[in-house]
Amino acid sequence: MSLYTYKCGICFDSIDQIIYMKAIILLATLKKQSLSNTQTLAEFLSTHLKAKHIDVEIIKLVDYNILPGTYNDMGEGDEWPGILKKILNADIIIFATPIWWGSHSSEMQKVIERLDNLHDEILGGKKSRLHGKVGGIVITGDSDGGEQLIGIISNFFNAIGILLPPYATLTVLAKEQEKDAKTTRVQLMQKYRSKQTSKEAKTMAAQIAKYAAIKEIKN
Repeated sequence: MSLYTYKCGICFDSIDQIIYMKAIILLATLKKQSLSNTQTLAEFLSTHLKAKHIDVEIIKLVDYNILPGTYNDMGEGDEWPGILKKILNADIIIFATPIWWGSHSSEMQKVIERLDNLHDEILGGKKSRLHGKVGGIVITGDSDGGEQLIGIISNFFNAIGILLPPYATLTVLAKEQEKDAKTTRVQLMQKYRSKQTSKEAKTMAAQIAKYAAIKEIKN
């Protein structure tokens, strides 16, 4: 893991502490082989997180056999338990999804359903095993629906104990991301490197690093 030195003169009287931080990006693209807008944007964000010395791992969900269900382990062949272990060991959890018919992808829905077992523990009176972890949201699409989807995922984060800091979302809606667009990866990166998107990605990375560091210092 990487090191991140965080000085917080306002919150902790100029504490200077070396902190280990790990980020997991749960990539919910539906594309196994072809170019993915969401994967490209997630990789773009990763460069900004790594600039904050955060170790980043992108888990491309469609490459795993995640069985349907609402429990931590659905039996033989289920690869979710390994992913869940990585989530529980991470400091930062980022949901990255395209918009399909106004909502997140089916791969993202699988994650929400499989994390329901952790919510059951909360309902049973236990402290969330995700309590205090810092979240982020990445969304791609070609028209609209971003704000609604942020609301849905934010509500889920709140229910399972993940903290979503201010300005910790990154949404790009553009015609270059249409379903049958012939946009290349180079063209997508040019789009994402625009002044506005770069500013939002940089701010998101800074906010995530800040809030994750505060949580570690408090602990």
